[in-house]
Amino acid sequence: MNNKVVMITGASKGLGRALTLAFADEGAKLAICARSQEKLLMVKDEAQQFGAEVLAITADISNSRDVERFVALTEEAFGHIDVLINNASILGPSPMPLLLDYPEEDFVEVLRVNAVSPFLVTRRVIPGMLERNKGSIINVTSEAGHTGYAGWGAYGISKFAVEGLTQTWADELSETNIRVNMVDPGEMDTAMHQLAVPDCNYPLAKPEEIVDIFLYLASSKSQGISGQRFEAQKEEEL
Repeated sequence: MNNKVVMITGASKGLGRALTLAFADEGAKLAICARSQEKLLMVKDEAQQFGAEVLAITADISNSRDVERFVALTEEAFGHIDVLINNASILGPSPMPLLLDYPEEDFVEVLRVNAVSPFLVTRRVIPGMLERNKGSIINVTSEAGHTGYAGWGAYGISKFAVEGLTQTWADELSETNIRVNMVDPGEMDTAMHQLAVPDCNYPLAKPEEIVDIFLYLASSKSQGISGQRFEAQKEEEL
């Protein structure tokens, strides 16, 4: 990862924070964003302790103007983007209501943040990758985006959309050296999981324990792998 430019959305906590620190430790240059400035700057400070160059931008990447600002500032600071990790997402109402009772405004908001955002960011980043004919895009999905589960509502449906986006981008870019893959991190000990499963009584993986698959997909070792779905907690040696 030495000197590779890695862009991570939703980097202020949970998996996004763990990924930021993992890539910083590997020598990457980082462009991170989140809606919470205070928490984002805390993560920036942590990453800089590894000696990493870090650009931290407060942004709502479901807003195309914020996407443009985030990507443009990254390109201005680092010249290009090698890796994009579309991690930002929201759960929606907690406890999650059944679809029959799901408030329309919440349903639209979850899809806007979880499904429209990765489309907007990827669409803005790809031209630069095409110009250099190389790049890696990694989308964060979920088991709830691979199998429909009662009670997972808009969140699960939004992750189905992420899986469709991944496969479609991968096919459209199949004649290039840009690869697009997705990772299901599995259940993790995060604030989002606590909201989703408040009565959880079994052990959960820490976000920092499942970052290896992301490092692999971001590296040249995964060259030629595209359109694939990986389960972070089931991957053996890569």
